[in-house]
Amino acid sequence: MRRRLLIALTVFAALAVLAFAIPLSLTAATSRTQELVLGRSGDADRFATLADAAGSAGGVQALADEVARYHELYGENVLVVDARGAPIVNAGVEVSDPRIRAAVAAARRNQRPQQVDRLTPWSAPVVLVARPVGTGVQVNGAVVIEASTAAARTTIARVWAVIAVGALGAMAVFVLLALILSRWVLRPLAAMSNAVAELTATLPKPRGRAPITRNYGGPPEVRDLAESVDAMATAVADSVDAQHQLVADTAHAMRNPLAALMIRLDSLEYAVPGPASATFRGATAEVERLTALLDDLLELAVAQAPASFGTAASTEERCDPAQVVADRIDAWASAFDDAGMRLTTAGRPDSAAVSTAPPNSGEGSGDRSAAAISSAALAQILDVALSNSCRYAGSGAHTVVAVADEPGWVTVRVADDGQGVAPDELGKLTARFFRGSAAAAGGTGLGLSIAQALAKAWGATLTVEAVRPHGLAVTVRVPAVAR
Repeated sequence: MRRRLLIALTVFAALAVLAFAIPLSLTAATSRTQELVLGRSGDADRFATLADAAGSAGGVQALADEVARYHELYGENVLVVDARGAPIVNAGVEVSDPRIRAAVAAARRNQRPQQVDRLTPWSAPVVLVARPVGTGVQVNGAVVIEASTAAARTTIARVWAVIAVGALGAMAVFVLLALILSRWVLRPLAAMSNAVAELTATLPKPRGRAPITRNYGGPPEVRDLAESVDAMATAVADSVDAQHQLVADTAHAMRNPLAALMIRLDSLEYAVPGPASATFRGATAEVERLTALLDDLLELAVAQAPASFGTAASTEERCDPAQVVADRIDAWASAFDDAGMRLTTAGRPDSAAVSTAPPNSGEGSGDRSAAAISSAALAQILDVALSNSCRYAGSGAHTVVAVADEPGWVTVRVADDGQGVAPDELGKLTARFFRGSAAAAGGTGLGLSIAQALAKAWGATLTVEAVRPHGLAVTVRVPAVAR
């Protein structure tokens, strides 16, 4: 993969360098060519002016002297002819050359030969520059200069060499950067691929599942990594399902022996001697506590793996949260009275009233939003929150259950002004088996874990937060559905 990445980056770098170097080289060659052509065209125009003014022998001699000095200074041949094409001044030009004769003929017709647009290091050593003598109405002769391109070609070659060296240097820098970048990018990928492959080799094979990444393309290393990650994820998912199934099976299997043990203890109650009655009651309490713990574990396993128990959340189920709240308040009213606490509702106008309509009927709900959760699941979540409030808020506390609508959501909040929990323990309340340091005896520490798992199974969220100045609130946000 590194080789392919380096090749791709090198190709891109080469294209970028060429896209800069080639136009720069052509521009430099064109500029130098124009400089040569313009300079020699100016010289030809000057000679044409002198030839047009040379009407006497003295003028011709002055023209000849000027051409001779030019030929000696620049080493370039110059030819001046009259109107009939006969040479007036010739400084090294081969008159019989077809190219010279064609240039003279064109100039006598008041035509200028096509000039070269761009010289290269391998261009011809000479270019012809021709100008007519006289005006456009009357042509009295022609001037032809054999302009040497040696100096221009040397300059162009030197500039191209500098550009080539710069381009090669830039390519070297780009290749070095590509090498560093590829190593920086691929080193953790290779390490992760090896680690995932080693871990995947130790995991059990997925149970009848094919890695979905086999349908995708890409480099072989990335495909191998994706397949390893997918196989690992599948194996981990199978392992989690197996753990949930084990917890559920274990909890379910132990309920019957515990029920039998409870029956036997009940039958022994009247035969226990007086000195042993305290021990007997303690043993009975422990068995009851163990039974409650197994029930909570079974509920937690069902909530976390609903598909394994046939209780998967259905998009067709919905309920009126106000009706469910009213039913649960009616069910918990006596327990709160016995604990010396108040239980009220807030939010929707009729949420405090106990309706006689079935929870899922939607009767009397008006235009309120329904919640995308079954009434049984929402009732179980509320039972956990109300049970914790009744048990731990303390005598004299006031618990309020509020139902509120917001765009796309229905919120149910159970808040009390009890003693609350320590700030550092707030985030741990939904952890399994965690119980606050100020919590009264009893309980398994699984209630909020079960409630959170149930909420997640239905696409809802459960949060626990402190109430100012003191107290605790459990908030459930459930997706809303139109009635």
